[in-house]
Amino acid sequence: MVDLKKYGIEMWEEDKIVSFRHKLLAWYDEHKRDLPWRRTSNPYHIWISEIMLQQTRVDTVIPYYERFLKWFPTVAELAQAPEDKLLKAWEGLGYYSRARNLQKAAKTIMTEYAGEMPTTFQELKKLPGIGEYTAAAIASIVYKEEIPALDGNLLRIFARLTSYPKVVLEPEGKKLAFSYFQEKMQGIDPGDFNQALMDLGSGVCLPKGEIACNSCPLKAFCSSAKAGNPSDYPKLPEKKKRKVEQYSIFLIRHQEEL
Repeated sequence: MVDLKKYGIEMWEEDKIVSFRHKLLAWYDEHKRDLPWRRTSNPYHIWISEIMLQQTRVDTVIPYYERFLKWFPTVAELAQAPEDKLLKAWEGLGYYSRARNLQKAAKTIMTEYAGEMPTTFQELKKLPGIGEYTAAAIASIVYKEEIPALDGNLLRIFARLTSYPKVVLEPEGKKLAFSYFQEKMQGIDPGDFNQALMDLGSGVCLPKGEIACNSCPLKAFCSSAKAGNPSDYPKLPEKKKRKVEQYSIFLIRHQEEL
């Protein structure tokens, strides 16, 4: 893990880390969303949900998720599905490349992994359509690999907890956020830890509007909440100045002689 102190981020004593974990997971136990993919440890089901949730609201995904699994209940059936049936099942979700990549990955699982989902973050990343976030989500939820699932929610929470002064979407910010959360998920259920932060980011530590600091279980650990400026974080990239160009236009008219 990265030495966070070198980057000006406070390193905590073990008792503070334990308190952080306890407060976050206790909040999650009480407030977690009841979602169908949270009632299973089937890696195929969780994979389908994570792909559907990319750029799509949770409420929209639920009926599609349930229908998709009725039509294609196993990796093998997804791999063998006619494309027209696959696209019909996806109709309305948009971004059809997601569905095509699902099938490509299913075929890879059948041919290269004997029909079983890969069990590690590094192997999951090799499948078509699975990036670092999706691989981390599956690996932590199903296989209990201690790896943060960094999405916009976790990056925003990290930036506010630490008053991170730079653009958190840059490689350095992501690297520090990864180490920050990985340190704090040691020895507990990493899937619950990741999902707790996801729920916190979607319902409490909001990207804009009313940030509900008084309802946040991590308020006592949050640098920006103590300073009263959570809306100042995360820092955003500077907008490129609008380029203004000037042109001269000449209009030549020709009138034929009568």
